[in-house]
Amino acid sequence: MRRLLARRMKFHLFGAFFVSMGCAALYKFGVAEPRKRAYAEFYKNYDAMKDFEAMRAAGVFESAPPK
Repeated sequence: MRRLLARRMKFHLFGAFFVSMGCAALYKFGVAEPRKRAYAEFYKNYDAMKDFEAMRAAGVFESAPPK
């Protein structure tokens, strides 16, 4: 029973470290990278003035009345 806590703590510390690194990698490659690609693809062909004019024509803005 000597040093039982120290041995178990070492095992659980390494296990927790590897599980947390695995979760971080899973999030990065499963969520963050696809999200970055989707934003880049959206803004590649995005025209802000065209979108503004469409919202202006719909009457979304109070300070910019529709033409």
